[in-house]
Amino acid sequence: MKKEYNWATLGTGVIANELAQALAKQGRKIYSVANRTHEKGVKFAEKYGIEKVYDTIDEVFEDENVDIIYISTPHNTHINFLRKALKAGKHVLCEKSITLNSEELEEANQLAKENHVVFAEAMTIFHMPLYKEINQFIKNNELGNPSLLTLNFGSFKEYDMNNRFFNRNLAGGALLDIGVYALSFARWFMSEKPEEVLSQVKLAPTGVDEKVGLLLKNSKDEMATIMLSMHTKQPKRGIVAYEKGYLEVMEYPRSANASFTFTDNGKRVEIASGKRENALLYEVQDMEKTISKEEDCMYQEYTKDVMDIMTKLRKEWGLVYPEEE
Repeated sequence: MKKEYNWATLGTGVIANELAQALAKQGRKIYSVANRTHEKGVKFAEKYGIEKVYDTIDEVFEDENVDIIYISTPHNTHINFLRKALKAGKHVLCEKSITLNSEELEEANQLAKENHVVFAEAMTIFHMPLYKEINQFIKNNELGNPSLLTLNFGSFKEYDMNNRFFNRNLAGGALLDIGVYALSFARWFMSEKPEEVLSQVKLAPTGVDEKVGLLLKNSKDEMATIMLSMHTKQPKRGIVAYEKGYLEVMEYPRSANASFTFTDNGKRVEIASGKRENALLYEVQDMEKTISKEEDCMYQEYTKDVMDIMTKLRKEWGLVYPEEE
């Protein structure tokens, strides 16, 4: 009989609510709740009928009944929680960006290896069924490797330098908040990691990145352009061009639909799989498959490649967060 894993949530925000709703679709509940503010943890537990709320966050790491911890706190807090969770032998699914930089990620990966647990980033792109369906379409139509990718992701955030999007003390900025999606999309389709990376950046008054333009290229001459913005709305659009045509994915972080237009005759083919509202459910399912050794489907190598690129860029920009000083 397949084991039913006990999930604990560290954090009670939007993602934690989605986790509770994802498990409910399987007739399950989150096992326990840890949160910096105990009162919020209690309210969250009451909302979803969760029996266990810890008085302090550290108790979740000590609970022998916890199998998997989903960390959805701000990303500048991740590494301290990861150290405790992984050393305690807990599997961890961690919100993006998984850490602040490559050094932190390497440390966490080493701890996961030493303690024989699965540690992965909750990157929806790697788990939405659409992307596996697209891969099969590419294979069936013998499209080969991509030539050029074009990606946009822009959010309009109020120009308030105290909110987390622009706050350096909360690791704000476009790259770690939304750029991680665009880079993960690019890495999914590129046949290998891009080693040539050029950039332009406009910094907000707080010193974090507000607008970013990126050019990527790997050794196979696959290229990508990425435009990010935190104060200008853009469509979440990804285009992947091949010799025989181009793929277009709208709302790509959680998309269930894509289209492919053939170069020779202009024929447009619709590709569909999965449901946007089940994004967290797909992450839960893939995490549990990986833990049970049924299938390794967490793409930790892509997470590392993306983090390496983001770390390199921030070093070039001189953008350092307080935790890195």
